[in-house]
Amino acid sequence: MFTPQPIGFVRSPFKNTEAIPKGLGARHEAEGVLDILPAFRLGLTDIDGYSHLIVLWAFDRSEGFDLMVTPPSDDRPHGLFTTRSPRRPNPIGLTIVELLGRQGGELRVRGVDMLDGTPILDIKPYLSSIPAEKLRRGWLAEAEARKG
Repeated sequence: MFTPQPIGFVRSPFKNTEAIPKGLGARHEAEGVLDILPAFRLGLTDIDGYSHLIVLWAFDRSEGFDLMVTPPSDDRPHGLFTTRSPRRPNPIGLTIVELLGRQGGELRVRGVDMLDGTPILDIKPYLSSIPAEKLRRGWLAEAEARKG
């Protein structure tokens, strides 16, 4: 096992969970900032070349869990692992965001669905399921081109 430590924190327009769009047709278009702590900023090197990022984060204000839940998009219960419920055995969230820009350790993004102040656990480039015309593969594309 490991003890996760935040690499940064989300700056989001959402101060409470009721404000976050949920359910069928919910659109996550809100902009926010991933504010990366100074000790981890070197890890952002070359991130500017990517169009989308996977953000792993902690549901730090959630407690407990049930294995059957009724999500806001349905009136029937479903298995927890088929939903995006914040109440989980390991309270980890995953969000894919669009990278709009970077200034130092701040990543301006679109698509946040986390509360303001949420701890960020990790960031990874998103490399699949984005239409080719929208996907930027950053340094990976350069490395692939060099290998021919």
